[in-house]
Amino acid sequence: MGKTRPQLLLSLADYSKEKFGKDLVSGIIVAIIALPLSIALALASGVSPEQGLYTAIVAGFLISALGGSKVQIAGPTAAFAAIVAGIVARNGMDGLIVATVLAGILLIVMGVLRMGSMIRFIPYTITTGFTAGIAVTILIGQLKDFFGVTFRHAPIEAVAKLKEFLLCLGTARPWAVAIGCLALAIQIVWPRFFRRVPASLVAVVVTAALVQGLALPVDTIGDLYTIAGELPRLTLPHITYGTVAAVLPDAFTIAILAAIESLLSCVVADEMIGARHDSSMELIAQGVGNAASALFGGIPATGAIARTAANIRNGGVSPVAGMVHAGVLLLTLVCFMPYAALIPMPCIASILFMVAYNMSGWRVFVRVLRRSPKSDAAVLLTTFLLTVVFDLVVAIGVGLSLACLLFMKRMADVAKVKEWQYVEDTSDEQGRFRPVPAHVMVYEIEGPMFFGAADQIPHIAPGETRRVMVLRMRSVPALDVTALNSLTRLWSECERAGVQVVFSHVNEQPLSVIRKAGFYEQVGADNFCPNIDAALERAAQL
Repeated sequence: MGKTRPQLLLSLADYSKEKFGKDLVSGIIVAIIALPLSIALALASGVSPEQGLYTAIVAGFLISALGGSKVQIAGPTAAFAAIVAGIVARNGMDGLIVATVLAGILLIVMGVLRMGSMIRFIPYTITTGFTAGIAVTILIGQLKDFFGVTFRHAPIEAVAKLKEFLLCLGTARPWAVAIGCLALAIQIVWPRFFRRVPASLVAVVVTAALVQGLALPVDTIGDLYTIAGELPRLTLPHITYGTVAAVLPDAFTIAILAAIESLLSCVVADEMIGARHDSSMELIAQGVGNAASALFGGIPATGAIARTAANIRNGGVSPVAGMVHAGVLLLTLVCFMPYAALIPMPCIASILFMVAYNMSGWRVFVRVLRRSPKSDAAVLLTTFLLTVVFDLVVAIGVGLSLACLLFMKRMADVAKVKEWQYVEDTSDEQGRFRPVPAHVMVYEIEGPMFFGAADQIPHIAPGETRRVMVLRMRSVPALDVTALNSLTRLWSECERAGVQVVFSHVNEQPLSVIRKAGFYEQVGADNFCPNIDAALERAAQL
């Protein structure tokens, strides 16, 4: 692990009462912001309201205590809502616990292997596409509660939910729509005048007071769910091979999403505070936090960008702020959780509408769609549509496959093999042009030579009269086995035709591949020259 240590230990080295005061105030404010969000995201995930708080308490505390960022705030996020709802519907709570624990183990392994930097290999088009897709999925999932519609069935997929909503739209209740619109209006207007008090909390208090005070016919959380104000308790799932096999793809998705979102949040936080996070320690903390959250009744968690930014803006300076946030939520769970039963469901839906809007990044989506090459736009749209129509597992798998194929095509287009007679060598002090003897042919190979470009390596022409072929490879940064096989084929053709092959300026990686395959000895050390001058001199000798 080297020097990897939790940021908390580093922060406590010069901790003071002044810093604790800042962390205390920030932690309380962030907890107030997290309270309605945690409940709303739990309901969107198909679990009970208190499980969202369990997640924010257990995962939020452990990720702050063990993480690699000074100011990261972790908890349930919208990215997991559709995945969790699907796992619970298919495999029950045991399936969710197993999937989340497996994801936690994967995250710990990723941290130990220092794989945090590998997150950058996921293309921007894919993260933009599935983030917008998740936002649409959340929005569709909340239409039922916002309009007070009664479903005849309980569909799982977003498209099926939308279809059921349209079929049952006639059962919509005007008071539910009115309360939902009021909550939405509060969340839009309130922040323009009052930034210190979270708009979502104001919406919850106002709409709950109206529904209870006027006895309006609007469903509340208490009408649909049993509220428990108990402390999180350790729950061990019933594990079978079938359950593990069923949820393993979901576990990979949870781990990848948790890693991406937490590290993105850390990067945003670094830019705001002018610091650097430890990605390996952060992944380990995410793994521990997720596994513990699942075992104590919670759902998957990751770094929450909005809550992290709120922590920074309100003065949080160390992981203690995140731990205070978890402690305040624990106190709320024990003392005030029964009052959550009074929150109207249309208000919860409106909160999630705002979450979906804020996470959708629709302006970025449109900009990438309009200004990117058609191939990148195709990856973006494919990932987006597959996320909405199917699920995130399919979307990420297909999106990454398309992105890899496009990347390989672009690299193959860059790679070129061309024959020349005169070339200006900029490394030559006199900048002279070099004549090619009549019995010599020179081929310049440019770009990475891999399986996508291997077919560009030429064949020896029938009846070729020239006796030496020089392959100039100074512009080849990498070579794979398929391209090496094509070089071996060319060398064999030349040998049969009585043509000698000379290599010029083979770079370190290609030369390593050539040596390991034994091709270096086949061709002969004398036929590997350091530059074109030496190669042409060798050709003249031959």
